[in-house]
Amino acid sequence: MRLILFGPPGAGKGTQAKRLETVHGLKQLSTGDMLRAAVNSGSALGNKLKNIMASGELVSDDIMCDLIEDRIKQPDCQKGFILDGFPRTTAQAEALDKMLQKNGINLDHVIELVVDEQELFNRLQARIAESGDAVRADDNEETFRHRLDVYKAQTAPVLPYYKEKDLVRQIDGMQPIDVVADKIDGLLTKKAA
Repeated sequence: MRLILFGPPGAGKGTQAKRLETVHGLKQLSTGDMLRAAVNSGSALGNKLKNIMASGELVSDDIMCDLIEDRIKQPDCQKGFILDGFPRTTAQAEALDKMLQKNGINLDHVIELVVDEQELFNRLQARIAESGDAVRADDNEETFRHRLDVYKAQTAPVLPYYKEKDLVRQIDGMQPIDVVADKIDGLLTKKAA
């Protein structure tokens, strides 16, 4: 099973991805984690990435696809994978499709966790009020609103690309975690049948 999880910050993508790893044996692939691992490996690609990142430049879509291509060939991805943080643009989605086709791999689902942004904001405010301080460094109102704006401007526009391919499955992410998990499981079971 090969999945992409979409949704704004706070939608529960990380929670659901971790559960899919545990229950279904899929591997969550975070591009940030892959970049850090490559840099730390000392490989030729890692050194190239280190120089790119040190200069403040963005890593090209081609290099990101090379990194993902190498990662999905690892034994822990044999049952499938969940992409987290990629693609963020239509150009990246197109590059990803070319790389997957080259390797004879198809995406099974692009799961969009649909959430009410105001309710997410209310939850953040409640967490901050309960803790008396921000839970994470990026758990503050200004940063959260900025992350939502970036998602809407840069990442959400990728969804029509996948809708044209009939891959997008929407799930109400405002439901309890277990209900969302059950609905995702239903999609995976239906596809496997």
